[in-house]
This record gives sequence, C-alpha cells and structure tokens, in this order.
Amino acid sequence: MKKILTVITAAFIIQYTVYGQHDQVRPPAIGVSFYVNDFVSASRIRSTSLVTVLANKQMAKLREMDPGFSISYFKGIRNHVDYSATLSGGFLRYPMPNKSFFTDRLLLELSGNVLLKMTTERYWVQPYLTLGLAAHKYMNYYGATMPLGVGVKFNVFDEAHLFVHSNYRVPITTETANYHFQHSVGVAAPLRKKPDAPKVSDKDNDGVPDNIDACPDVPGPAATQGCPDRDGDGILDKDDNCPDVKGVAKYKGCPVPDTDKDGINDEEDKCPTVPGIARYQGCPIPDTDGDGLNDEKDDCVDKPGPASNKGCPEIPKEILKRVEFAAKNILFATGTAKLLSKSFKGLNDVARIMNENPDMKLSIEGHTDNIGKDDYNQRLSENRAAAVRNYLISKGVSEDRITSQGFGETRPIATNNTPAGRQQNRRVELKLSYYSKIIQ
Repeated sequence: MKKILTVITAAFIIQYTVYGQHDQVRPPAIGVSFYVNDFVSASRIRSTSLVTVLANKQMAKLREMDPGFSISYFKGIRNHVDYSATLSGGFLRYPMPNKSFFTDRLLLELSGNVLLKMTTERYWVQPYLTLGLAAHKYMNYYGATMPLGVGVKFNVFDEAHLFVHSNYRVPITTETANYHFQHSVGVAAPLRKKPDAPKVSDKDNDGVPDNIDACPDVPGPAATQGCPDRDGDGILDKDDNCPDVKGVAKYKGCPVPDTDKDGINDEEDKCPTVPGIARYQGCPIPDTDGDGLNDEKDDCVDKPGPASNKGCPEIPKEILKRVEFAAKNILFATGTAKLLSKSFKGLNDVARIMNENPDMKLSIEGHTDNIGKDDYNQRLSENRAAAVRNYLISKGVSEDRITSQGFGETRPIATNNTPAGRQQNRRVELKLSYYSKIIQ
C-alpha cells in the first residue's frame, strides 16, 4: 500500500511538468466504457451497515454484478468543472421493489453528470467528484436515480485518456428504481484534433523565439531575453563596454576605474590621480611638516628637521650646553637621593628652558659606581633620577614631559678602579628632545 501511495504522490509531483502543454478547459470528447451494476452490496449495506458488510467481507463478487456498456460525451465548462452525458445498456433482472422478473431484459439508461475536478487539464491525474441525474427504461417501466460518485481521469496520451468511475445511485422514483453501485472503466478521445502549434522562428537556435529574443542573431539564455552576458555581471554584452570583465552599470559594464594604478579604485581613493596606499585611502604617505621625510619615518611630524635627526629639528647648541652644565652640577648627599643646594642653579635653568619650549621633553637617567650591592645601587640610581624629576615639576614643568629611570652600575663611562673614574660614573644625565607624533 505504501508503494502505491508513493507512486501516486510522485505522479502528482511530476504531472504538471510533463503534461503542462494542455489547455486548462477540457475539449469535447467521446468515450466508451465497460461497467457493472452492483445491487447486492447496496442491499446488504442497507439491511445491516457498511461497517458490518466490510468487516464480514460481504461486498458482492464480480460474478454477482450485472455488466453493461456505455457511450459518453464529455465537455469542459470551467477549468475544474466538466459535464458528461452517458447512454448505457445492459441485460439483467432488475430488482425493482415489489416486482419479480425471471429473465434478463435490456436496461437502457441516460444520465447527465457534473464532474468537479481537483486538477485541471494540465495535469496527468485528475481526481473528481460527480453529481447527476439518470433516467432508465426497463421493459415498460421508467425510473430515475441520482448518481453520486468519485472518479479519476488519466491523461496518458495527447489524443486519448483513461477514466475509472464509481457511483452510488439513489432512487428518485422509489417504485421503479433501486439503490445500487455502478463501477466503470473506459477510454475517451477528443472529437477534434489539437491544432499544431505555429512554428516560431529562432535564428540563433538558443531556444528563445525571435519574437521575444532581444538578440535574435546571437545565442543567449532565456533569463536575459536571449542575449549573452559572457562575464556574468548582469549587463548584456550588447550594452557592456567590457564584456569579458565583470563590471558595474555605472561604468557601462566595466570595473570601477583605478586612474593612478595604485590598486585602489577611484570610488574609494581620496587621491585618484596620485598613487598611494590603502591605509591612507589611496593617498601617498603624508609629509605634514614638509621636511622631505614622510610621516611614517619622521619622529617630529609637525616640525621640520633633517633626516639625520629622524625628521626632528636640532636643538640649539647653546641650550644643549646649558643642560649639560646643569647635569654635571647635580650633587647629592653621600649615599642618598637628597639634592644639595649647589644643584639648584643649573636645574632652575633647565626648568626655564622647558617652560620656554613647550614642545620639548626631558629624559632623566640615574647612574652609580660599583661600590655596594647591585640592588642597592639600582634603587639609589632610580631615586636620584626621580628626585631631579620632582624638583623640575616643582618649578612648573608638566610632569608628562619628564621621565626618569635608573640604571644602577650597569652603564659606566669610566673605570671603577680609581676614585676619579668612580666619580664620573656617579652621575645624572639629562637628555633633551622634541615631542614625536605617533602615526597609526
């Protein structure tokens, strides 16, 4: 059963694709069918119930049914509505209420039905419901019934189709008609041949008819109205100035230009006519102070200076001498970081220089000889450098312009084997420089 359902489901899925060229409304057709009338099953159901008959497997066998032959006419009214007229006949003993017949006689019947279809003529499989009226003649008796049923039509061929139909017939004339089932299977064909589709010209053989092909002489896909687009940029070759390179409509199918050939297209390049680099949005590395050294190599981007001094201006020699003089006259109490008063004159001059030149910064380095333990000498050098820094801050120099660091005994400038050498090594160095601008 599962396999049958799977096949039916698959048929419904693919049927539209395969049979999609048919008209929506059913054309007039004539059909023939074989049918059987089943009075036995209907009688058993009415005397007990459908559930009981099914449970006891009491549905009539084929040999208990009465065969017949039908001719039908079909015609579509709407996409989902067809009409049929059927003339049928068969020999049987009609079980007419309150009457008995002992020989088979001809039953002629004429019926008209409305077929309510679940799908249109575009589909292979068309399930439907039926509702109709039927009139019959049996010997000298006339009667009428109301057929109610279901069916399926299979559009297997363009010129013919199969149908299977089953209905339950309810008597209208209760004295000359009886309840019964009628099951039929048949084949039908249209009364007129379907006209051949007019031949459509397709000069470039791309599958797109010339009447809707925007490029009838050049093959192209239907998605682009038959025109090619070799580079796939959505701009047809006929409108594309660069048909082999993807581009944009704004530049007629060509890529966004790069005038200066620096690898950055003009729409993202702030200097489109001068080669540059990406981090400066296509502009060259700037030289803010115009000293011939670009900012990335210039330690003083806002002040012109020679390359030999990393782009910073050279500090005047007079100032350097004053700072050097002050450094040589920085004195401390023995073994401490307490400045002696003899140091103040030179340091006051350094503070004056710093306050007069706000673009300068000062680095203070403390050093000792090698007398004493290493860690003691390190701390002493740091404290002495810090003492000089604190003094200059007290004289109005901004603390963020001064740094201090101690190196202990690690950087001697003379021998530590003589008193004179050790005296030279016990020193504070003052290094003056200009602020440098950090380039991101």
